Amino acid sequence: MAETIALQQDATPGQPCKLHPQSMCPAFGSLRILTRIEGSHPVMATDTGCLYGLTFVTHFYGARKSILAPTLGTAELMSGQVVEGTRAAIDVAAKEPGCRLIPVVSLCVAETAGMPEELLPQRIGEAEVVLVRVPAYAIHSHPEAKDVAMAALLRRLGDTTGPKEPRTVVLLGEVFPADPLAIDGVLRRMGVEQTITLPGRSIDDLHRAGRAGALAPLHPFYKETTQVFRSWNVPVVGGAPVGISGSYAWLKALGTLLELDPGLVQQVADEERERAQALVNARPLAGRVLVTGYEGTELAYARLLVEAGAEVPYVSTSIAPDPLVLPDELWLKARGTKEVIYRKSLEEDMSALDRYAPDLVLGTTPFSSAAKDRGIPGLYFTNQLASRPFFLSGGMAATLGLVRDTIDRGAKYREMQEFFAE
Repeated sequence: MAETIALQQDATPGQPCKLHPQSMCPAFGSLRILTRIEGSHPVMATDTGCLYGLTFVTHFYGARKSILAPTLGTAELMSGQVVEGTRAAIDVAAKEPGCRLIPVVSLCVAETAGMPEELLPQRIGEAEVVLVRVPAYAIHSHPEAKDVAMAALLRRLGDTTGPKEPRTVVLLGEVFPADPLAIDGVLRRMGVEQTITLPGRSIDDLHRAGRAGALAPLHPFYKETTQVFRSWNVPVVGGAPVGISGSYAWLKALGTLLELDPGLVQQVADEERERAQALVNARPLAGRVLVTGYEGTELAYARLLVEAGAEVPYVSTSIAPDPLVLPDELWLKARGTKEVIYRKSLEEDMSALDRYAPDLVLGTTPFSSAAKDRGIPGLYFTNQLASRPFFLSGGMAATLGLVRDTIDRGAKYREMQEFFAE
C-alpha cells in the first residue's frame, strides 16, 4: 500500500516524475567497480541496446578490459536462448588469462532480469561465477548500483570462517585514491593494524572483509552492503571523517568500537580536529552555495562547507533517505539548511536556483550550465569535486581550496554574462 501511495505522489500532474532516474542508466555504477577488480571478467546478460550504451560509458570511466556478452536481440530473447547464450559467454570469460571472478550482470530486460541462478555454474575452472542482478529501473542512482554489486560479491565471496582480524577496518566507499591512504595513516596511529578499502581491485580483500573488526561506510548509500556486514556480526561505525566535528566524532567512535587505547585515540582525534579548525580559521568561506548531485555524498559535502563558513540553504541528492544519512540532515537543518531533497529532480534544483540566488552551485552538468548562464559559478559535482581528496584535514584543505577559488571568480562569470548579453 505504501508503495502505491508513493507512486501516486510521484505521478501528480505538474510535479516532476521520480519513477525513473534523470541520468544515464545507473547500472554503469555496478560495471564500474566490477571491471576494476583484478582477475574479474564481467559477462553482461541484456539486450544489444543496453550492452552498447553501458559498454561505452564503462570504458569512458576507465575500464581496461572487455565486457563479454551473448548476442541477445529480439529473436534470441523470444526463442528463450538467454541462459544458453550466457553460459557460452561465461565459458569464454573463463579462458581469459588470470580469470578468478566472472560477475554475470543481469539488467532490466524481463528475460534476463529473471534469469534462474541455479542454471548458471557456480564455478568454472579457477573462477567464481556470481550473478549480480541490477534492475536499473528500480535503482535510481549509479552509487546505489555499486551497493547492489558489492553486496552480491560479498555474500558469495566473503569468508567468515577464518580467524578474526579485530584491528582491521573495512573502509566502504569508492573514493579519491589518496583518501584511504590518509585515513589508514591516522588510524594506525590510534592502534588499527590494517585497513581494507572496498570497492577495490583485490579479490582477496573480498574474502577477508568478513573477518574484519569493524565496517566504516564512508558513503551513506551502501545500505545493502552494510546489512551483509551486520549479518556477519561485524560492527558498523556511523558517519565519516569529514570536516572538524565529523572527523573528531568518527575517530572517537571507531576507537571505542575497536576498544583501542582511549588516551591514544583522544590524542589523535584532538590533533586532527585542531588541524581542521586551523584551516578554517586561516581562510573561512563566505557565500551562499547550493549543493546538488547524484553521487550520494552531497549532505557530507554540504556539512563541510557549512562548518567552513558558507551558507547552504538547499541540498539535493539522488539517493533515498536512510538512517546513515539522517545525522547529517539533522546537523544541517540545525545550522540553517532549509531544504534537503532526496530522489531529487532537475526541476527541483532549478526552482531552488530561482529562490536562493547563490554565489556558487555544485551539481550535475545541466544544473551547473544553467547557473553559468545566469553568471553564477558552477562546478560539476562528479568530475570536479568528487574526484578530489575529501576526508580528514588533508581532504578538507583540497576541497575548500577549490570551492573558495571558484566563488572568488564570481565577478568574472558576471562579466562574461554581460559581454555575451550585449
